[in-house]
Amino acid sequence: MQRLRPYVLPIAIVLGLLFHRWCALFSSVVPVLIFSILLLTFTAVDLKRLRMSMLDVWLMLFQVVVSSVCYIGITLLGGSHLVAEGVLIGVLCPVASSVAVVACMLGANRETVTTYTIVGNLMVAVVAPVAFTLIGDRPELSLTEGLMLMVGKIGSTLALPFFIAVILQFLLPRVNGFFASHNGVAFYLWALALTFTLGQTIDYIFLHGEGNWGAIAWLGGLSLLFCIVQFAFGRWLGRRYGDVVGGGQLLGQKNTAMGIWMANTFLSPLSSVFMAFYSVYQNLFNAYQISKTKSGKTKQ
Repeated sequence: MQRLRPYVLPIAIVLGLLFHRWCALFSSVVPVLIFSILLLTFTAVDLKRLRMSMLDVWLMLFQVVVSSVCYIGITLLGGSHLVAEGVLIGVLCPVASSVAVVACMLGANRETVTTYTIVGNLMVAVVAPVAFTLIGDRPELSLTEGLMLMVGKIGSTLALPFFIAVILQFLLPRVNGFFASHNGVAFYLWALALTFTLGQTIDYIFLHGEGNWGAIAWLGGLSLLFCIVQFAFGRWLGRRYGDVVGGGQLLGQKNTAMGIWMANTFLSPLSSVFMAFYSVYQNLFNAYQISKTKSGKTKQ
């Protein structure tokens, strides 16, 4: 199975692209897969060792400050409001719940990755409703309603597996050990979730792209730019705190399904195309990193 790992991600991407209509039909299965991935990840971590660090603080500041500055800057310069919203979502979007699968495979510290998966998602759950309320695309949604929507969405996929892992580690260590010993399965569950999510994303572009190709081109180009910037800056920041891979993945690998949902719920639905393209770019980069790791050429 280890020999197949470098090829699993490219295969998942190709299947998602070729069979996007069929993959979109299975999008409802993705939350179950993410739940399973997180449970396997959390049981493999000594939860007592989780500690916030300055790396977490800088990553959160980057997401909040850069997303705000970019949105305001694009708007003041007379740019498209749709593009400004896409960039806002692309930077503020929380780290992927399954980030530990790739990050730890590439050599990141499991505790560092798990800590920011929790802290970063909770930060977005609080900050995003405030930002969306100020933008005012959905005036019928109050700040409280927006907050409850975000907390409910994140809590259902993030909090429940975390609390189950806590119970298992402290009350049922043997059961916890069983799940932890099968942690490698999380990678293949993630690849399956990726296939369905990517297929849904591509299908969305085909359904909503007609007549908006100019805006979609801008969203696609800026999505690539910010994907490069976030991975690069995250790696630079991670190097200063002893975890190059962790910093890059935590800032660059986004929960694109969450980003698309945020755009559809709070902003202009077409702005979610930014995250659709981002999903493709980040997973192509992840596939490249995994192949380099397998060949022993990854550089820290």
